[in-house]
Amino acid sequence: MADEIKSLDALKDAVAGAATDAADASVGADTALAPAREPQRDALGRAYATGKRKDAIARVWIKPGSGKVTVNGKDINAYFMRPVLQMILKQPFTVAGVEGQFDVMATVVGGGLSGQAGAVKHGVSKALQLYDPSLRAALKAAGFLTRDSRVVERKKYGKRKARRSFQFSKR
Repeated sequence: MADEIKSLDALKDAVAGAATDAADASVGADTALAPAREPQRDALGRAYATGKRKDAIARVWIKPGSGKVTVNGKDINAYFMRPVLQMILKQPFTVAGVEGQFDVMATVVGGGLSGQAGAVKHGVSKALQLYDPSLRAALKAAGFLTRDSRVVERKKYGKRKARRSFQFSKR
């Protein structure tokens, strides 16, 4: 009986060792298959990305600089006057740990100010990870590379709004 237990323990150890070796081999194969991301910059050393949120679309260029942010030709404080919107724009730099190291030039159209701020944030995040692929992990973990797909629901016929019915009158 004791011999059988010893042989079962030896068998378990052998299976566990084989599973560990297989897992190590698969990890090595995955990293060998995954190509290293290359920085994508234009001739002027800028990275470009498009950000979207609700109905707003932002075209964003980033380049190394002093941290100046320009939106539609205006300074960030003049275009987004609310501090909350300015904070939203600065979040990708804070998460990536590169505050004050990049100049941003963005053009944004459509939607309202909140949607435009979200679009610029999305564009800045994508441009940062294109400029320096090592920042991708931090930006992805914070959820800044995912486009927020929530948009206004369309109005249906026979309804006052998307779901609201007309007021019912019994008499």
